[in-house]
Amino acid sequence: MAVEIKNKKALYRFFLLDEFTAGMELTGSEIKSIRNGKASIVEGYCKMKKGELYVINMYIAEYENGGYANHKPKRERKLLLNRTELSKLERKLKDQGLTVVPIELFISEKGYAKLKVALAKGKKMHDKREDLKDKDIARDMDRKGE
Repeated sequence: MAVEIKNKKALYRFFLLDEFTAGMELTGSEIKSIRNGKASIVEGYCKMKKGELYVINMYIAEYENGGYANHKPKRERKLLLNRTELSKLERKLKDQGLTVVPIELFISEKGYAKLKVALAKGKKMHDKREDLKDKDIARDMDRKGE
């Protein structure tokens, strides 16, 4: 059973410029909740702290059988990227209007939780309207073709 938790709002809100796949530092109860599909990355965002990248406000539900050693659902989690990727992100984040957003949370073939993040630039309202218009036109074309 493959777990893929996607952030569909990221494509609506941002232009995605560059993608990275990062591992995460998780506790045992967090990985069990992710494997059960009980996580959300819609409200999440990434921030640089002391040369490391952290994902903030990502929700992972508490594990039902966790007992007293359960985790906090919205704690900061460190992302594991190599030094060159981190320095590239740090340089790019100094540009005005760029941010790092989580796009997809998945379980790799080896069983590790991975988070796909993207360097993104925010869309203006007219860009969002244009995307919706293009989507409506494509949907109408598909309906007429059937």
